[in-house]
Amino acid sequence: MASITELPVLTLRWLKPTVVDETDRLGLALITIQTLVLVATAAAFATQSVWTMPLLLAFLFVSATVWVTRQAAAARTLTFLMTISTVVTLGLIAFFLFAEAIPVFERMGVRILLPLEGEMWDPNTNTFSLVPMIWGTAITTIVAILVAGPLGVAGALFISEIAPEQVREIVKPGVEILAGIPSIVYGFIGFTIINPYVSSELSTGFGALLPIGVVIGFMALPTVVSVAEDAISTVPESMKSGALAMGATDWQTMKSVTVPAAFSGISAAVLLGLGRAIGETMAATVMIAHVKELPQPAYDVFDSGETLTTLIAGNFGPAVGTEYLLSALFAAGVVLFLIVTAISITSQYIEERMKRKLGGEV
Repeated sequence: MASITELPVLTLRWLKPTVVDETDRLGLALITIQTLVLVATAAAFATQSVWTMPLLLAFLFVSATVWVTRQAAAARTLTFLMTISTVVTLGLIAFFLFAEAIPVFERMGVRILLPLEGEMWDPNTNTFSLVPMIWGTAITTIVAILVAGPLGVAGALFISEIAPEQVREIVKPGVEILAGIPSIVYGFIGFTIINPYVSSELSTGFGALLPIGVVIGFMALPTVVSVAEDAISTVPESMKSGALAMGATDWQTMKSVTVPAAFSGISAAVLLGLGRAIGETMAATVMIAHVKELPQPAYDVFDSGETLTTLIAGNFGPAVGTEYLLSALFAAGVVLFLIVTAISITSQYIEERMKRKLGGEV
């Protein structure tokens, strides 16, 4: 087993190149103390100890000392420790979600992900099926992406490739400001203006899934535009100039050169918008009718419903102190966690595939 004085050496072997020489005893001692105090702080926080704040202050003091005396070593050590802390935190969140969802999974089994005969969500009889909420999430997300995807990519192309400099300086900050508007504002506008209009003009139920998806799509639009525009702007000018020199028009250059070259970034932008649409809570909670049933027919976007996020937001208060209802809400969180994880893995796969394709690899 490694001794205390060897711990910084073992830690720094993960940080290449090593920035603290093994003969620097003071530096190794400081980094050892920094690491141990951070671990102690995490343990005190987990046990709700009164020593949490003093240990945190001690960690900040030691970190500041290391930063002043050995800045390079401090930077690498802190980034390493923060990376480990991030991974551990994510693991604890996932563990907590799954652990809290166990009671309802034990009671319902796979039926929690299957449509049930009769009432599919009834806390009085401890009957829980997430199918209506998963379906509502899917419909609103599809509508949102149909709004944010094409409009976002078109807006990014306009800002990056078409708009004059004077227009770009106005439009781009304006789009980014839209991302800063609180979601509750979008939801309030949707509740007071869009919901009544759709309900009266299209003869739909109040809180239909279609207007909710449209509002969420406009909320995700600034994210798609900003990220896609950044990706498009990184395409080398030589590639576009070469296409123009070969006789291609501006549109042909955008379609055949710019978009394929920036496709990985554009895909990331759309997937970020997808994540925003799936995880949106407040706007949907304000607008939705909170009907825990499947639309009739299921593809009817003008019917009311419920999503996974609005289910959690709307029922967390009544669920406190209960066993199965609270566990069912955590089960909804588990489903959301798995969906977002799958989206993240898919985005990374698309990005790697496009890198291989653009690099000429098979």
